[in-house]
Amino acid sequence: MSLEERLAELERRLAAVEIAQSGGHGRASESASPEQWALTRLHEEFAAADERTGGVMFVGSGRLPSDEQFGWQVQFTTDDIVAYDWDEAADCLAALGSPIRLRLLREIIRGSRTAAQLSDLDEVGSSGEIYNHLRHLAATGWVHTVGRGRFEVPPNRVVPLLVALATARR
Repeated sequence: MSLEERLAELERRLAAVEIAQSGGHGRASESASPEQWALTRLHEEFAAADERTGGVMFVGSGRLPSDEQFGWQVQFTTDDIVAYDWDEAADCLAALGSPIRLRLLREIIRGSRTAAQLSDLDEVGSSGEIYNHLRHLAATGWVHTVGRGRFEVPPNRVVPLLVALATARR
């Protein structure tokens, strides 16, 4: 290993230690906060894999109001996300930009699964409008049909949906 490579490796390892100790804020502090254990672990994993730009992880586990259990995780490097065609994400994110679609998704998560149940809700529109919203949500992967006209949020989309909603909280 050349001197430059050794120095770069040492700088990477020092940066990893400083970020881990700062709780992800880039400056060293006395010690990493115990509440930031996931951040510390993620940083260590990216450092061990020599992912210099780091990345993000989405993970969730729990029980929905409909009593279904969920558990899911995925991680991406920063390079993967920056290189991704963000135009492709626009339709998927736009689908969540409609208050009516969000209300339909919430009711589906809560257990109302048929168009008939959804059309009983106030202020969501006619059954034709509801089907139009559901088609858009299905086209972008937020819902799919499961026999007899029942809709559900696919298991691999529950955590991303909850993360998207959590990021909108202020």
